[in-house]
Amino acid sequence: MSKVISLEQAAELIKDGDSVAWSTVGMSYFAEAVAKAVENRFVTTGHPKRLTLIHDCGCGDGKEAGMSHMAYPNLVKRLISGHTGQAPKMAQMISDNAIEAYLLPQGVLTTMWRQIAGNKPGVITKVGMGTYVDPLVSGGKVTSLTTEDLVKRIEIEEEEWLLYKKFPLDVVIIRATTADENGNLSVEEEAMLAEILPMAQAAKNNGGIVIAQVKYIAERHSIHPKEVKVPGVLVDYVTVAPVEDHKQTIGSIYNPGLAGNSRVPLGALPPMAFGDRKVIARRAAMELETNVMVNLGIGMPDGVAAVAAEENVSHLFTLTTELGTYGGIPASGADFGAAWNADAIIEHEAQFDFYDGGGLDIAFLGLAQADIKGNLNVSKFGPKVVGPGGFINISQSAKKVVFCGTLVNGAKLSYENGQVSVLQEGKVQKFVESVDHITFSGDLARENKKPVLFITERCVLELRQEGMVLTEIAPGLNLEKDVLSAMSFRPIIAADLKTMPADIFQDQWGGLASTMTSTSK
Repeated sequence: MSKVISLEQAAELIKDGDSVAWSTVGMSYFAEAVAKAVENRFVTTGHPKRLTLIHDCGCGDGKEAGMSHMAYPNLVKRLISGHTGQAPKMAQMISDNAIEAYLLPQGVLTTMWRQIAGNKPGVITKVGMGTYVDPLVSGGKVTSLTTEDLVKRIEIEEEEWLLYKKFPLDVVIIRATTADENGNLSVEEEAMLAEILPMAQAAKNNGGIVIAQVKYIAERHSIHPKEVKVPGVLVDYVTVAPVEDHKQTIGSIYNPGLAGNSRVPLGALPPMAFGDRKVIARRAAMELETNVMVNLGIGMPDGVAAVAAEENVSHLFTLTTELGTYGGIPASGADFGAAWNADAIIEHEAQFDFYDGGGLDIAFLGLAQADIKGNLNVSKFGPKVVGPGGFINISQSAKKVVFCGTLVNGAKLSYENGQVSVLQEGKVQKFVESVDHITFSGDLARENKKPVLFITERCVLELRQEGMVLTEIAPGLNLEKDVLSAMSFRPIIAADLKTMPADIFQDQWGGLASTMTSTSK
């Protein structure tokens, strides 16, 4: 019997009250056509309803796609997710306290599938201690409707750990490029490998069903066995999506360079425009050393890759992404998560095993809100909730963390002859007395003696045992008027306060290679 069914038939397989997990990386690996069919069925019939929806990465395009298709009262009862920022309609339901919602670390959720498949109690880890997902804080609950405890502290060998408890799986909806007539799946046009195999295994070992969205159907036995990423015996149903509903990334339908099927001349990638973002990326890149393993977060930090490419030093260290890419240049913007000219692409869950074990030497991450204790928030701002993504895993496990962002949101600065001046001050301070949400624990970082830097276009701060210390200031700025007045707390001023290098504030630089050589061990 053929496993190939229509999109409408796929939607009808989801029953009221089901726990439904989706593979996703933005729009990569997300079964958009199936989601549209589920939405259409609900709008037409009122079913399925009161679903538990689970996904570990962001899911959507920041507009109408992804989990926004599921954002209806009575369709969703509970969301368990690593990030909701790319699905604004679902995020609004959380802000409105309309559903139960848990926002848990992406790396925990992506490794959860193996634990469920193997009939383990869940994920046991130290990731999340001291943050809002710690049960001593909120246990990852982000609405008042959310009452069940999914995270608990346990003791093993007189040492405290967090247990993220496993959850039931009725339906798992995954994506691949090609399915043969037996349901064997290959991913030749996808931008990464994701976690579709352990998701399928978890569903099958828990009595659930597996639905796979693909672009192509191939003759049985025509896919090389080593190219099969999910064996057909684990796949119950296959449905074919139109090309526009099977995007490789948020920004690309299909680009062979992002799938590792071709290499692009890196000189063809446009250089980053000069401005705040480039200044911050340059100063952050000065923290690089040769032969280190690096992770870059989305947004401001991904400028480090562009600067490294422009300065011809990308070969001196290894850039990685949490989605499993090694080497090359991580893609940015709407293609984030993929990489140009990657040396290797491994599974999402395997990458987080490596990260959680301390494999990262340095991580460059976003700076949304920081406080006097060195805590950082990227997950919740007033009523707006987005979740941590991989931030908690990466920031807690990397040997060194560099947070990158402007000092104030919305300010306008001038850069002339290596000197900086503030033309118009911003309205939203990012360095506050106390963050809205603890996504990174300054106390835990100090306890572990982790090097932590906060790099802005106006100054550099360092988290030390004595507190937040301002160590550098941009040339041309007045410390009190242009820096301290833009912060809600007064940091400790380093006795040897330095001036940030003037040459990074000019259109052309060319100094990164020599900086790395002089600072590398």
